[in-house]
Amino acid sequence: MAAGILSQALPDLPTVADILPGYEATSFEGLAVPKGTPQDIVERLNKEVNAALADATFRARMIDLGGQKIAGSPDDFSKLVAHDTEKWAKVIKFADIKPE
Repeated sequence: MAAGILSQALPDLPTVADILPGYEATSFEGLAVPKGTPQDIVERLNKEVNAALADATFRARMIDLGGQKIAGSPDDFSKLVAHDTEKWAKVIKFADIKPE
């Protein structure tokens, strides 16, 4: 996502990072399969999801709902999950957040 742009649905709305440099809080949705799922099934699922994300009607609906498409590979998604896990683990540790 480009710095200073919250979403394609609200291009003129300033982001928190515009006021507080370095601030980043995002969310994402993705599909996951059980460990050990055959690679051909993973590849087919990835191919079909990326095809849906490339569809103009689907993309327009996502934008209407405030979303953005991020197509990629299963490895790309794994890296995204790992990055967010590490980022939020640091926040939890810094803030000394404990489960209730």
